[in-house]
Amino acid sequence: MSDFQILATNHTSFTVSDLDRTVAYFRDALGFEVTSKAPRDPKKVAEITGIEGAQVMIAYVRGAGHSIELIEYLGPSDRTSVRPRPCDVGFAHLAYDVDDIDAAIDRSAEHGVFPIGLVTVIDQGPNQGGRVAYLRDSDGITIEFIQKP
Repeated sequence: MSDFQILATNHTSFTVSDLDRTVAYFRDALGFEVTSKAPRDPKKVAEITGIEGAQVMIAYVRGAGHSIELIEYLGPSDRTSVRPRPCDVGFAHLAYDVDDIDAAIDRSAEHGVFPIGLVTVIDQGPNQGGRVAYLRDSDGITIEFIQKP
């Protein structure tokens, strides 16, 4: 048994290439509230992340009872991108229950977030009989929509 207790989930975070674009998707397509948007002290970011020359702008969006931190690194200049496939170790996604999966997909497409596979009926597990789709934005952030039966 641990000698500490996790009290709550604070947030989930994604590094993005265009903070304004990603915030617009979460706000305008998914209905999340933007709770803050501001730069951070580069020295403190370097202390936390171990990345020298880190310059960031950070936004928090909140919806469906959860906060998401979106970070755009403006430095260092040697940063790169990763784009894991769902089968690759390290891949992660957010999953949301929706009342109309087709409408959620259409609204997402308006923001450049598109399905990576087909809308499929779930044949097993706790969501059996529902419909599911994985969508991905241009940074590789994957959103799963599940419409219960």
